[in-house]
Amino acid sequence: MAKLRVTWTKSGIGYPKDQRGTIKALGFHRLNQTIEHDDTPSIRGMLFKVKHLVKVEESGEAE
Repeated sequence: MAKLRVTWTKSGIGYPKDQRGTIKALGFHRLNQTIEHDDTPSIRGMLFKVKHLVKVEESGEAE
């Protein structure tokens, strides 16, 4: 399964509570933190919701 490398690049301050909650649900704790997730429809939907706060890179690595 393909992986997505997601970096939190912009603070959630001043954005709706549901978007800040989505950042937490993705597993972020600190700004500029990078996390890898499996490329699933649910993760893609979460990333679409906060696309203005994160940077997404696709990596073709499969386990």
